[in-house]
Amino acid sequence: MNGKTTTPLRNDCFALPPGVNWTPVKEALERLRSRLHPVVEVEHAVSLSQINGRILASDVYAPRAHPPSNNSAVDGYAFAGPLTDVPCSLPLIDGRSAAGEPYMGNVPAGHAIRILTGAVIPAGTDTVVLEEDCEVRDGQLQLNGTLKAGANARKAGEDIKAQDRILTAGTRLTPTQISVLASVGVDSVDVYHRLRVGVLSTGDEVKPVGSAVTDWQIYDANRPMLNALVAQLGYELVDLGHVLDRAEEVKAALERGSEQCDLILTSGGVSAGDEDHVSKMLKAHGDISNWRIAIKPGRPLALAMFLGTPVVGLPGNPVAAWVCALRFGAPAMALLAGGNWFEPQGYLVPAGFSKNKKPGRSEMLRARVRDGQVEVFGSEGSGRVTGLAWSEGLVELDESAQQIEPGTLVRFIPYGSFGL
Repeated sequence: MNGKTTTPLRNDCFALPPGVNWTPVKEALERLRSRLHPVVEVEHAVSLSQINGRILASDVYAPRAHPPSNNSAVDGYAFAGPLTDVPCSLPLIDGRSAAGEPYMGNVPAGHAIRILTGAVIPAGTDTVVLEEDCEVRDGQLQLNGTLKAGANARKAGEDIKAQDRILTAGTRLTPTQISVLASVGVDSVDVYHRLRVGVLSTGDEVKPVGSAVTDWQIYDANRPMLNALVAQLGYELVDLGHVLDRAEEVKAALERGSEQCDLILTSGGVSAGDEDHVSKMLKAHGDISNWRIAIKPGRPLALAMFLGTPVVGLPGNPVAAWVCALRFGAPAMALLAGGNWFEPQGYLVPAGFSKNKKPGRSEMLRARVRDGQVEVFGSEGSGRVTGLAWSEGLVELDESAQQIEPGTLVRFIPYGSFGL
C-alpha cells in the first residue's frame, strides 16, 4: 500500500473558472481549501511512543477522570471544612495519606490527619491547611486562620471527566497532547500515515551543492530549503533530486514522484518560457492550472494533478518559493495529511519602517521584531537569500494602497505560526 486513500483528488480539482486572471490571496486560499481533502490512510492503534508529530485520525475520549479522586494540592493536614471559628485546635489521628499510599480509614468529625501533596483526601475530610500555616503541639493541630471548605484540595475530574472528548481528529500530536493522553491511560490512538512529500528542483543553471560550478551557474538553494521545511513540518520527505531542463528528465522525475509521494513540490520551470518543462509536462500528461495570485513575491503558482498525485509548482526565486511554500503549501499539506487547514496567527505590531505600498497585490515582507517594533529586510528582491536567514517571520500587507510610517500597526506573522 502506498498510503493513499481510495478517494483521490479529482484531476480537475485545481481548475479556475473561465475568465479568472489575478486572484487575491484570500480568495486563492479559500479556493484551495475547498478543493482538498486528506489523501493518506489511517494507521490504527499506534502507541504513544510512535505518535509525536503525527496527525490524529479520530476523536479521543477519556476512559477515566483526571484526577481520578479528590487529592491534596499541598503538604499539610486534612480535616472537614470550612474553618471559621479560630483560633482553634483539632486532635490529630494516627497515620497519614501520601501519594500512592492513601489512608483507608475514616477521619472522625472534628479531627485532622497528616496529608502530602497528591495524596487522596481521606473520607471524612475535604479541606487541607498548608503546613506552614499551622502548628502541631502535643498531638493537636493549632489553627489560626480561616479556610473555606475545599481549600487546597483538587476535585476528582476537575481537569478531565470520564468520557470527555480530550482531543479531536485533525490535531497534530505534540509532547503536550501526548501528556494528556497518558494522564487518562490512553496508550494508543489512530493516526494518519505521514504525508509523503516529494521535493524536485529543476533548471540548467542550477547545480546541487557540492558540484563544480561555472560563473553562469548557481547552487541550488531551494531544494535543501524545501527539504528542511517538509521535515520540520513533520512529513515524510522524498528527495526527488535535481533535473535539467529536459522534457524527458522532468517527466521521469514526476513519474517517480507520483509513485512514491502523496504530494510533489517543484521549484522553477512553471512559467510559460521555452525551457519551462515542468509546466509543459504537467500540461501534456496531467491537468494543470496556473494560478496568477496577486502576491509579491510569488505570483505564479502552478497547481496540478500528475498521474493522480497533486503537484505544487513553486516559483524559482528562493524568497518567492519560501513565501508561497508557507502561505499556500503549509496549510494545503496540513489538510492533505489529515490535519486542519489553518490561517497563520498574525499579531499587530508597530512598524519600525516606512513604506509607500501601491494597490493591487498583497505583499509579504521578510521581517523580525526588535524592541517592540517590527523591522523589515532592507531589500525586497526575491533572490536575496540573506533576508530569509535574517527574518523571523513575515509582514503581510493586503492589496490596498498603504502609507506606512514608524508606529503604524502592521500584521506580523512569526514563522512559528506556520508550524515551524
